[in-house]
Amino acid sequence: MSFVFVALGGALGAVGRYAISLIPVKAQFPILTLVTNIFGAILIGFIVGLTDKKGDVSPNTVLFWKTGVCGGFTTFSTFSLEAYKLFENKAYVLGGVYVTLSVCCCIFGVLLGRKLAAVIG
Repeated sequence: MSFVFVALGGALGAVGRYAISLIPVKAQFPILTLVTNIFGAILIGFIVGLTDKKGDVSPNTVLFWKTGVCGGFTTFSTFSLEAYKLFENKAYVLGGVYVTLSVCCCIFGVLLGRKLAAVIG
């Protein structure tokens, strides 16, 4: 049964990621993937923060949100490919900025999500 929760959450996350990719942005910098990863980091931090605070969250609920939704929504593989392409095209500064912002902002996003969970939960 746990596979069903992961699959349903994954479908929801993938649809959310696709919806963000449809936002019409024309830029060399992969801003939509960056925004998706930051939001995904905030979301997973929020989920972990809530489940840490409330010990009575069902394992299937955690699987749905953390493994399913966040796994289907975040785009680390896409991030890696886009960073590679920036470096391959000799856009070293832009690639470095992209990698640095992605990692730092997403780690901060997890912290922010946990703090939000502490305030709301």
